[in-house]
Amino acid sequence: MSLLIVKMNKQMRCLISAGPTREWLDPVRFISNPSSGKMGYSMASEGISRGMHVDLVSGPTSLEAPPGVFLVNVETALEMENEVNECFSGADIIIMTAAVCDHRPETNHQNKIKKDQFPSTMTFIPNPDILLGLGHKKVDSQVLVGFAAETENHLENAKNKLVEKKLDWIIMNDISKENTGFQSDFNRITMLSAQNESIEFGFEKKEFLAKKIFDVICR
Repeated sequence: MSLLIVKMNKQMRCLISAGPTREWLDPVRFISNPSSGKMGYSMASEGISRGMHVDLVSGPTSLEAPPGVFLVNVETALEMENEVNECFSGADIIIMTAAVCDHRPETNHQNKIKKDQFPSTMTFIPNPDILLGLGHKKVDSQVLVGFAAETENHLENAKNKLVEKKLDWIIMNDISKENTGFQSDFNRITMLSAQNESIEFGFEKKEFLAKKIFDVICR
């Protein structure tokens, strides 16, 4: 019986995180990153096409959720951590494509900081490492997949993340090349497994890569 559709006569459940997070300085300013969410939304669409139940926890994007996806919108890393943890225990496959801000301002000002009062320095505190937390509590029946957007030492950095966070797969996304990664419709990825497998995909559309990624992790 195919793992792609059912597992022990029940619908497969897939949890996907996507997009950026925003960490607010005051009511009108935040720090973030240029993640568009396109890779995560492509993964969600592919999961639905394979008959899975898909929970999509998404930071702010301009994208529409694929039909059939259960969408949860979040803004901050803390909100994303909370919603991901809510869905995690019931998920068979967890794919964390979101570009979560590693730090947040220590102080979130309730009122707009006036230009002449803007501080010359700011203190930032670490956000929780969501993927690390999931890796330490996953069970053998779950497949945990992380993404690593890298500009240098690509494979070395991805392998370190794979081991540190106890992942089944890490997908190294080379964002140093032109027209790939954030905002682009294309990625250039290499999949690395905890069993020392390495599968490289060339310059391809994110929708095509989503199919290939699912083909590999659902073998």
